[in-house]
Amino acid sequence: MSPLLQIDDLATGYGRTEVLRGVSLAVQPGEIVALLGSNGAGKSTLNNTVSGLVKPWRGTVRFDGADLTGAHPRAVVQAGLIQVPEGRRVFPNLTVLENLELGAYARARDRRPGNLDRVFTTFPRLAERRTQKAGTMSGGEQQMLAIGRGLMAEPKLLILDEPSLGLSPLLVEEMFTLIRRLHGEGLSLLLVEQNVAQSLDIAQRAYVMENGSLRFAGTPAELLASRELKAAYLGM
Repeated sequence: MSPLLQIDDLATGYGRTEVLRGVSLAVQPGEIVALLGSNGAGKSTLNNTVSGLVKPWRGTVRFDGADLTGAHPRAVVQAGLIQVPEGRRVFPNLTVLENLELGAYARARDRRPGNLDRVFTTFPRLAERRTQKAGTMSGGEQQMLAIGRGLMAEPKLLILDEPSLGLSPLLVEEMFTLIRRLHGEGLSLLLVEQNVAQSLDIAQRAYVMENGSLRFAGTPAELLASRELKAAYLGM
């Protein structure tokens, strides 16, 4: 089976500073893949390069059989590769409904009503608050909204960048339960997280980044079996 997402020897940076140093990873159809690493490891830069927000210096990004290396962000979204960014980045002065509708702007616009029903079924709290301004919602509700907005585009692969960041322990549990459910519905996911234990519990495969390079690629069981890796890169 060909990978849904295939990244090979990807390098990029800002100005003259190299941030990604030859990163290669893959996500198979139907997988949850965890990308782990501390702050500053390069995880968000990798996401933004794959999403077309940062231009690569070298390497390739292939998605669903197409070459998306350096593609415009709209082309990436239209292909079905959707990122839910770190920090939620909802539009605070727009309502919940308006934020969700914007998620279907570049892709799946014709199926917006049905996808909106799906999002409201998945997140009943968003249905209750559809006319509320996004900026007045709690952090957990804004994270639901950000994921719901991503689902409006009918993603083939959903990149979740730090979805549990800043949430209470109870909401973290809810978030990972939701991720399990989305995966159970057939969605492929690249989960970019600092929450190591929860991520490894639901992922089929994992990568660990440090200083812009990959230090580990394998199964969660293989990662957890290595004392050196756990101590050096995961703080476990």
